[in-house]
Amino acid sequence: MADFEKVGALILCGDCLLLCRKGRDTSQLILPGGRIEPGESELDCLARELREELGAVSVQSAAHLGTYQDRAALDDPAAAKTVRIALYHTELCGEPAPSSEIVELVWFGPDADRSRLSPILINRILPDLYARGILPWGAALP
Repeated sequence: MADFEKVGALILCGDCLLLCRKGRDTSQLILPGGRIEPGESELDCLARELREELGAVSVQSAAHLGTYQDRAALDDPAAAKTVRIALYHTELCGEPAPSSEIVELVWFGPDADRSRLSPILINRILPDLYARGILPWGAALP
């Protein structure tokens, strides 16, 4: 069992995906989304977290892509934790803007610096999405 159970959103615009940077805990880029609260479904969590983190947006559609587990994105190396993310491909209604704990939104493309990414994105999610043809990047991931 993972230390953190989360739901994440894959939001694409052309060949870029929307990532976030928090103002605390990590400087790495992460997916929009967050922790599931007791009694909350994954889709309810996704809708709530996207409103909290991205402002006046709503989920227009959501399709489950997979569930991934890896090291959590924490800057403190002594805090070795794991995260499990149920990933949904979503389309948004509204214009996303950083809100709540999110200090930056980044449209991350195929030529962007992958060293800025969280471990679960580098090790699990991006390779899987590329292999399945979901991520429209023209070059294989390292």
